[in-house]
Amino acid sequence: MNEVIVIGGGLAGVEAAWQAARHGARVRLYEMRPVVQTPAHRTDKLAEIVCSNSLKSDEPGTAPYLLKEELRRAGSIVMQAATATRVPAGAALAVDRHQFADYITEQIKANPNIELVREEVSTIAPDVPTIIATGPLTSDSLTKEIMRLTGDAQLYFYDAIAPIVAADSIDQSIAFRAARYGKGGDDYLNCPMDPEQYARFYQALVEAKSVPLHRFEDTHWFEACLPIEELARRGVDTLRFGPMKPVGLYDPRTGREPYAAVQLRQENLMADAYSLVGFQNHLRYGEQARVLRLIPGMEQAEFLQFGQIHRNTYINAPQVLNAGMQMRERRSIFFAGQITGVEGYVESVAMGWLAGVNAARMTAGVDLLQAPPKSATGALARYVSSAVKKNYQPVNITFALLEPLAQDKSRGLKRKRDRHALQVELALKEWDEWLQTVFTQGAPALATALTV
Repeated sequence: MNEVIVIGGGLAGVEAAWQAARHGARVRLYEMRPVVQTPAHRTDKLAEIVCSNSLKSDEPGTAPYLLKEELRRAGSIVMQAATATRVPAGAALAVDRHQFADYITEQIKANPNIELVREEVSTIAPDVPTIIATGPLTSDSLTKEIMRLTGDAQLYFYDAIAPIVAADSIDQSIAFRAARYGKGGDDYLNCPMDPEQYARFYQALVEAKSVPLHRFEDTHWFEACLPIEELARRGVDTLRFGPMKPVGLYDPRTGREPYAAVQLRQENLMADAYSLVGFQNHLRYGEQARVLRLIPGMEQAEFLQFGQIHRNTYINAPQVLNAGMQMRERRSIFFAGQITGVEGYVESVAMGWLAGVNAARMTAGVDLLQAPPKSATGALARYVSSAVKKNYQPVNITFALLEPLAQDKSRGLKRKRDRHALQVELALKEWDEWLQTVFTQGAPALATALTV
């Protein structure tokens, strides 16, 4: 039997299902929506993006670019969808989230090797290769099953969603179009602040009332996605050196950089909605409207979505997973996506890609893969499987995770940018060679996957 079960229709789950199907497996993809909803999702579409429509930097020479390029070269369905539904966002890769989800949902439904099942899963079959890709919002019943399988206490952190406003409610006589340092032209709207405006906004933000977190004893924020009000409480200038930094932005009315600036990123291809970059929060809705309308240019803002807070669940992956995303003690079970402790959409997709390929290989009776060591995918898998178990924390892809350059390669490269560019070049060379050979080693039938 060559059946693979994938639980979860988010970005990691659809990637895992697609790759397993490409590699000859018959896939049953379980998605509990719309039978059971989550606190963050709004639709029943697969791969619904709920936090930000940005897949982060796609600038060559960066670590996020390297991870995306590996996936593009490996036939990622998610990266195909991102290319088809891309919207302007400077050097970042951003998508129209609705068209993105529609694209992937249609592709999955049309794949003859994938059966989409709309129901909640609460138990894991012990004898069928299964990929758990339920993401940060795993249901309570499945969380209990995962805790039983892993033998570990639940880990969690809190994550937040940024507000979205209607484009025609932004005063563009105040907000100006520009990207920091001119990267990407005029893809962002920027609301400038002078010192007095910033002080008034800051004071209102730190005094605003938050939604109480009744269900949980402790709050473990993920540092890369702090709520704006939590960040503000770290110091009056923290926002000016973070999401509101004005460096590289020039207000055409003055010709100078403002004291602070709020950036808004296009949400969809129609350009009728913009999200506030870095403004994820868990303030009460009325408080959000009051405080955010203090931003110059947003006095009449119409909110299409307010920010909100939700719990993200993840396992202590180094304790239970190997570098192929397979459980060490229960070999038929794989994990993929944010539940493994990677943070970010593309990072989740990469782990879904790896888990999907390996689950299919298990059904074919061939050796499982480990991603090449220089690659971004390999770096993430290495972290997930071998990081320090105590106080294990989610991580994004960075050069700090990549295998460092050998001394003979880095000699003479004084600038960090040049060293990073060389790391990307060498990683992609190794990745391409690996893709050309690994699928034919011990599994000739899988070689066609590279061309499908």
